[in-house]
Amino acid sequence: MTQFLTDHHIYGVAVGLATFLIIGIFHPLVIKGEYYLGKRICRSLFLIFGIITLIASLLIADPLLSVLLGVTSFSSFWGIGEVNEQERRVARGWFPRNPRRK
Repeated sequence: MTQFLTDHHIYGVAVGLATFLIIGIFHPLVIKGEYYLGKRICRSLFLIFGIITLIASLLIADPLLSVLLGVTSFSSFWGIGEVNEQERRVARGWFPRNPRRK
């Protein structure tokens, strides 16, 4: 796979598409995480996952996989702030509040 990417010079397209998909995955993760787990636990999980993927990004030799892990890591770190924003969106009534949590 890596040989194909380097031969055809499409690393940029591959990284761009993967970044788009990773960000797209994190959006519902933030919404569902805040709804089911709450702000505190959800932020901790995003932090732990971000640190794990950051370390993996530094240890992986394959450039494409390393970049994708880095994008995933920083998307996870961004998700921490988005959990706070999601809590504000719920307070404004833009998203439903979980009736089982205070």
